[in-house]
Amino acid sequence: MQTLEPQIKDSLREVIKAMQAGEAEKAELMCRHFLVTNAASVPHLQLLGHALIKQDKFNEAQEQIEFALKIAPDYARLYEDLGNLQGLQCEYEAAIASFRRAVQLDPRLSTAHRKLAQTLIAAGRGDEVDDAFEGFLDHDRDAALVAAGAEHWRSGRYEEAETNLQSALRKNPENVDAMRFLALVYRDQDKKLLDAEALLRRAVSIAPDFHQALGNLGRILVDNSKLGEAIDVYERLVGLKPDDDDAWAGYGRALAQAGRVAEAEAVYRRSLEIQPQSPGVHMARAHMLKTLGDQEEALRAYRKSIEYNPALGESYWSMANLKVFQFTDDEVSAMEQQSASDDLKEESQIHFLFALGKAYEDRQEYQKAWQHYHQGNQLKRSNVIYDPVENEQHLQKIRDAFSEEMFRANEGAGHQAPDPIFIVGLPRTGSTLVEQILASHSQVEGTAELPNLGNIANGTGKYRPDGLAYPDTLATLTRRDFASFGREYLQQVARHRVLGTPFFIDKMPNNFIHVGWIKLILPNAKIINTRRHPMDSLLGVYKQLFAKGQDFTYDTLELAEFYRCYIEMMVHWHAVLPGQVLDVHYEDTVTSLEAQVRRILEFCGLEFEESCLRYYETRRAVKTASSEQVRQPIYTSALGLWKKYGDSLALWQEELQDIIEDLPASVRKAAG
Repeated sequence: MQTLEPQIKDSLREVIKAMQAGEAEKAELMCRHFLVTNAASVPHLQLLGHALIKQDKFNEAQEQIEFALKIAPDYARLYEDLGNLQGLQCEYEAAIASFRRAVQLDPRLSTAHRKLAQTLIAAGRGDEVDDAFEGFLDHDRDAALVAAGAEHWRSGRYEEAETNLQSALRKNPENVDAMRFLALVYRDQDKKLLDAEALLRRAVSIAPDFHQALGNLGRILVDNSKLGEAIDVYERLVGLKPDDDDAWAGYGRALAQAGRVAEAEAVYRRSLEIQPQSPGVHMARAHMLKTLGDQEEALRAYRKSIEYNPALGESYWSMANLKVFQFTDDEVSAMEQQSASDDLKEESQIHFLFALGKAYEDRQEYQKAWQHYHQGNQLKRSNVIYDPVENEQHLQKIRDAFSEEMFRANEGAGHQAPDPIFIVGLPRTGSTLVEQILASHSQVEGTAELPNLGNIANGTGKYRPDGLAYPDTLATLTRRDFASFGREYLQQVARHRVLGTPFFIDKMPNNFIHVGWIKLILPNAKIINTRRHPMDSLLGVYKQLFAKGQDFTYDTLELAEFYRCYIEMMVHWHAVLPGQVLDVHYEDTVTSLEAQVRRILEFCGLEFEESCLRYYETRRAVKTASSEQVRQPIYTSALGLWKKYGDSLALWQEELQDIIEDLPASVRKAAG
């Protein structure tokens, strides 16, 4: 290389400044202008190539790099640039030759060693990779450890990846690449998620424009339920990378998790403008459209996702999950064909089985429907961790802790706000219908199934030196503590309250476990327990593939046992908190709507409003599986559906006969 004259140095400084500012077109013009009078300036030819690459003008960039090589045929970095260009255009063999030439001319060029190894992998020449990495290792040990760790991570060798990346961080505690890949190792194993978050926070504090780490941090923050911060991170990321469809998709996911559904739908649309052929984003947008009540557009989006990925079972299940939708014959045939494929991932197979169960139920082929539902549940059960004995013991501990004496001793304690209305019970018992009725009242806002209450209860055992866990922690808490926890709950959920109404609904069904906790920390809150005939209730749950949680639902016997545990828990609450929980039976609601609406409103201290009878006219985002059903007027076709399945449900009848006999006569008549 020639020695650079001051004039060339000054010009290069300005070009580099423009490149760093993201002004590739300006940098291109500056290089071309300088080359008019200094045609042999290799640095300008090289930077011109870089500026053209930034604009995706690969052919023009390659012309400039190849021209520069004619002037400086022994300049190793030009061969590295040429290899980059060839790799970008998937010309792997040519790229391998260019990188080999680069490291031959300058063996110290560690980046070229690394790129050679990566290109050999891309070209399917894995047997030559080790030698390339050895060359990398010889000249950049720290970077080599990261590269090796990254390759172990990509191949699923997490233990080796962790060892390499931790070694890299010991050598250089500010190695942001090592931080990022180690965080990904933790995330993929679903372990040390707070450590993963800390590593990524540290990486972006050292390198604020490290967009890959920002994207990973956003995802981890969503996983750790730090949604406000996640949204801030993604806003930064799309500012840095406005044409990155993955960044916009991540932003949409964060907004969706935060309940900002309309914004999420718009952001997903932006991602699809950049990359229209992304099946996952089409499906995610469809979820938002479904929540917003635009079923027609949601179906178009689901079908578009299937067009780009016919094996995307989740989209088929999501259409089935609209409940009021029926598959075409062609769609049923396509699902059967996909389900029979040997290459289908197990998760997709589960989705197809549940969707086919719904398809055959709609055709009134109930035995065939049961076979698909049952097979899907069995497959799903093998993928979840649930211990029924442990669950039963935990519920007993809660009953022991929340005794009559406990409530007498803490009478008048807790935060006195009357704002929350909790709807509890098992899934598929009409809870969304009750929520929609209440949310149609001018004084009430429907929010979502909020996890905050249980998280706060379980959090009473966090960071305790004595190791106590909830509910054993209750004995150590004071009346002032209960008031503080009530205030904390209201502060946490405040972001979900956007209408400014005096009351709001928290429809987390599993809060039936926490009725006592609710009454300790928010004694003026209202609690409604939705019930349904056990046979229809269990069938509805068994037909439902849940996005997460509810792991007790995938085995027929475990489901029956859990139902009994639920009944025992509600019997306990009625005993220790008489009159504090209102049971609402689905059968009574759909057969005597006005009477039940008046009963519900009276319990909540609300004046009767006609709009509650026309709940299906209320336009609001509904996130649950019943979102389309509660947008319809009352119907009774689902009552007693369990009888269509005949002997398939004999186990449940036998296990729950005593509970069925104790039901109100109106419920037995409607569904039995």
